[in-house]
Amino acid sequence: MTHIILSFKTRDGGIVPVQAEIGRSLMWVAHAAGLEVEGACEGNLACATCHMILSAEAYRALPRASEEEEDMLDLAQDLRPTSRLGCQIVVNADMDGWLIELPRETQNLMGF
Repeated sequence: MTHIILSFKTRDGGIVPVQAEIGRSLMWVAHAAGLEVEGACEGNLACATCHMILSAEAYRALPRASEEEEDMLDLAQDLRPTSRLGCQIVVNADMDGWLIELPRETQNLMGF
């Protein structure tokens, strides 16, 4: 298997199923699907514009966020207890069927 199906909940509440390539970050999967995810630092862990919200179950299934990721998440808008940066989450087969919510807004504080 080289791809799985993920769904993104968009800012307007719509659900968009996408084919996600295993081994790619959630940020790049969202970009490839044409979704509104900025990723201003291009996945270099220098901003919070690829912030995504996971279900509690999905959040628990992932390795803990690094200290650097947690620091960047402090800058995210619409932060939730299950927030993560999409650039730091690599798609794997166990994620098949996950629903990932995009935040209502983002703020690019880095000027990228």
